[in-house]
Amino acid sequence: MIETEKRTIVNTAVWSKQTWKLLSMPMLLFLAIPILSLFIHSSPRDLLQNLNERQVTQAISLSLATSSVTTALTLVLGTPVAYLLGTRKFKGYHFVDTLVDIPTVLPPSVAGVALLMAFGRRGLVGALLAEKGITIPFTFIAVVMAQLFIASPLYVRSAAVGFSGIDKELKQAAALDGANRWQVFRYIVLPLSANALLSGGVMTWARALGEFGATIIFAGNFPGRTQTMPLAIYIGFEIELNVALTLSIILICFSFLTLVLVKGFLHSRLDTGVELIND
Repeated sequence: MIETEKRTIVNTAVWSKQTWKLLSMPMLLFLAIPILSLFIHSSPRDLLQNLNERQVTQAISLSLATSSVTTALTLVLGTPVAYLLGTRKFKGYHFVDTLVDIPTVLPPSVAGVALLMAFGRRGLVGALLAEKGITIPFTFIAVVMAQLFIASPLYVRSAAVGFSGIDKELKQAAALDGANRWQVFRYIVLPLSANALLSGGVMTWARALGEFGATIIFAGNFPGRTQTMPLAIYIGFEIELNVALTLSIILICFSFLTLVLVKGFLHSRLDTGVELIND
């Protein structure tokens, strides 16, 4: 009787596992087929040939430069906001929390228009800058600002979750041992929230790399100056499909490698933490 019940439980578990695999297939195929189609319609020879195109190399270098600058600025400017949201409850907390999330739900084109109305030559801030001879739209700085507006909330949200998960007793114990606030942040908060900060930073970089809507409105689409890979794909799709395919594949490869590296790093840190706990 007991053996029969065990076999029934095992068979049920196997059936359930196979069922969930089958139910997962439609969504997985929907995600995989478009990506696979890009590689099928572009041969390695075409990829190498298009990589020598000046427009392609300029778009790649500009995208890498702007997304790296955007990520660095996000780490510097976004960390205080994330720490504030993750460790403090203050008057106006919900307003600030909502303000941080707004760019993630806004259509990118609306974000571009908003940036133009704020920092354009006749904008709220741009008019004052124009009087001093400073012009932001349709420049390298405009690309970075568009990416920063769209992508930085991803880091702030992830970092805030990491900061909020730190046990307050650890910080209090460090303070009792004589550590000042900066030392507590440097030696307690940062190491314990490193996974959240890393994942948020990488997601910000990847999102900045793929930003299109706000960039094309606020920064324009000028080859060698503001034309990032997504903008070059847009033009390439209308003029030369092979260029669009090449840049699309490059973006996919960047995204895939980034996610693999981060997931591998996070898993290694988690495994190390489990080993330390077991020891």
